[in-house]
Amino acid sequence: TLLTINAGDYIFYTDWAWTSFVVFSISQSTMLAVGAIYYMLFTGVPGTATYYATIMTIYTWVAKGAWFALGYPMDFVTVPIWIPSAMLLDLTYWATRRNKHAAIIIGGTLIGLSLPMFNMINLLLIRDPLEVAFKYPRPTLPPYMTPIEPQVGKFYNSPVALGSGAGAV
Repeated sequence: TLLTINAGDYIFYTDWAWTSFVVFSISQSTMLAVGAIYYMLFTGVPGTATYYATIMTIYTWVAKGAWFALGYPMDFVTVPIWIPSAMLLDLTYWATRRNKHAAIIIGGTLIGLSLPMFNMINLLLIRDPLEVAFKYPRPTLPPYMTPIEPQVGKFYNSPVALGSGAGAV
């Protein structure tokens, strides 16, 4: 489940929503089909893909809640739509009489066609990322945590630097 969740940008951060959508669609379609078929073949239970997708959905709700608790807007994390595609895979697995090759080919195709469509609709419903970015600027570091850039070569004419030898560099 963790491997699937982290394949592509499962959180769909709103500032990279459409970039992560492309990576997500390819990786998640593949990972959901392979992971769910793997579980179904070993358990023989047709509802396994839906169960698998439900776990990932709940995991993402928890992540959304955590980001919201940190002060980010609700739209900062978009929960992807896994469950309907997984239900199609479960139906395929049931309909093909547990023929694993048919389940992988037909179910995988249904996931590959439906998951990007469900998630595109999902992303169209969220607020504009630029609006969110301007309304909720990202938190900045306090001054004592702001990194100081090293001043390399700035003091090459300084008598203090010249007098201190190699240590000045």
